Amino acid sequence: MSRVKNNLISKAFWKSLLFTQNKWHQHGVLVHTLRVVYNVIKAREFRFFTAALLHDIGKPYAAFKKDEEDIKFNEYSFTDHEERSYQIIKNWYFVGSYTKSIVRYHYLIRDLSKSIKENPKRYERKKKIWDKLSDELKDDLALFLIHDDVAKGKKRRDT
Repeated sequence: MSRVKNNLISKAFWKSLLFTQNKWHQHGVLVHTLRVVYNVIKAREFRFFTAALLHDIGKPYAAFKKDEEDIKFNEYSFTDHEERSYQIIKNWYFVGSYTKSIVRYHYLIRDLSKSIKENPKRYERKKKIWDKLSDELKDDLALFLIHDDVAKGKKRRDT
């Protein structure tokens, strides 16, 4: 399926923001984001607060119907949404470099585990990025991913 660039008036933008993501998310992007923020505050992991607010800011712009499954279940895929999110915030002077790194790489661990099986070329590209990150950032990305995963809620479906 072809990808289009969504904008503020596109159906995919608003539907993914407010209602539907994919089978892994119970809620749309906005409620998911607020749940990540809540989890970060509850865990007193305040260094993640701004990243929690911004980590999926690019997701509604990246929403597209990737395959027949997306079409059948009226859901979306968000390939490379984290890079889209980073591109939106990268020049915001009031957001620190640490937060920008968390936003940019927050899905990298999951991407590595998926792409090693599904797309070896993508895996090699992502592995090069991972290898350049500091151990501290890698640890923080693993912790942030837990907050992100918990905020997904229950799966919408099993198939």
